[in-house]
Amino acid sequence: MDRPQMQLLDVLLGFSEALDLVDHSLANHHMQVAYIAFSLADRLGFSLDEKKQMVMAGALHDIGALSAQERILALKFEDSIAYQHSEVGYLFLQQFAPLRQAAKIIRYHHVPWLYGKGKRVFQFEVPIESHLLHLADRIAVLMKKSSFILEDKDKICEKIKRHSGVGFVPEHVEAFLELAEYEYFWLDAVSNQIPDILKRYLKPAVLDLSIKQLQDFSKLFSRIVDFRSPLNASHSSGVAVVAKRLAEMAGFSVNECELMLVAGYLHDLGKIAVSPSLLEKPGRLTSREFLVIKRHPYYTCSILSKIDSLSVINSWASLHHERLDGRGYPFHLKEKDIPVGAQIMAVADVFTALSEDRPYRQGMEKEEIFKILDSMALNKAINGDIAAFLKDDFDFIDEERKKMQEESLREYEHIVHPVRNLRI
Repeated sequence: MDRPQMQLLDVLLGFSEALDLVDHSLANHHMQVAYIAFSLADRLGFSLDEKKQMVMAGALHDIGALSAQERILALKFEDSIAYQHSEVGYLFLQQFAPLRQAAKIIRYHHVPWLYGKGKRVFQFEVPIESHLLHLADRIAVLMKKSSFILEDKDKICEKIKRHSGVGFVPEHVEAFLELAEYEYFWLDAVSNQIPDILKRYLKPAVLDLSIKQLQDFSKLFSRIVDFRSPLNASHSSGVAVVAKRLAEMAGFSVNECELMLVAGYLHDLGKIAVSPSLLEKPGRLTSREFLVIKRHPYYTCSILSKIDSLSVINSWASLHHERLDGRGYPFHLKEKDIPVGAQIMAVADVFTALSEDRPYRQGMEKEEIFKILDSMALNKAINGDIAAFLKDDFDFIDEERKKMQEESLREYEHIVHPVRNLRI
């Protein structure tokens, strides 16, 4: 299989939509902020690369808000609470070289201008782009409250004007008021065409991703999902490394094995729509709670299907809860319709879950894991041949899983814990 042609902007905008699955009230928020930030930057004469940075920062600006409560609080216009999520987002994104500039912009995007005092926070200089992103974010918040945008635009403009100098850079506000005269700006901002609009304007500034960069970005995004709960903080990393090893044993090409690692990182992407409290529940799930959990592979598929270059990765990642007998979910596919890559992912997911500590049990030992895998294979829940690969090389695979999950947990401690009490 040839390496898919992947562009950072396509992948980033596709994943950006996933951030809004945390709560329905967030629908389209990140896309709106990206579009408004781009439009303001264009009005202010920013270069093409600077506009690209504003789009990337806008599309990911609340990536560090790991709970629905944090996201919803960030939608309040008067932002008087602590914004730990800006620092968490910065710590996430600065690890990925193509997003380091966007990370710096995001870090201070809730800092008010305060007649120029907002140029610095403590000893740190605040990028002027952070203040522009702050304005774009607040405009988008006000748009959320509108049922008829062309009728409400004047009220939005008045509120923004009242905060000129205090909350926002006056020159930025002037640029917004000029832009506000054009109906297309408002109609674009509330449309579902924003990704297409942005890609059309920014086509000359796109960046092709290598497989290694896609792996790094996918690992980063898996952290966004997994780090919402300390109990799940290392799950996707474990699944990814196990799936890659099983793919090697199944005779996949080197390129396919590298893509399997990406699919492993992304297999639970849809869990961003599931409350961490539900994922952490120590007891048995109610029937309704299980139905909520069952939605997550559908959302994984929905998110990844918007990125054409990730179609194979999507099929491996999003079908890991299908069963060979057709009794899986969400598509009830039978063995002949389930790609071997997805069957590998299913075994990797089950093994990793059984090996992990849970609130109601310790991670299982080898013999107990083997019994469960054998039973699932006998009942056509998983592929017995792939389970046999795992059993044949169990000690090596288990050691690799432990190493990868320990690395993920160290990263969780480094990123999430230090900013719990941060105030700006």
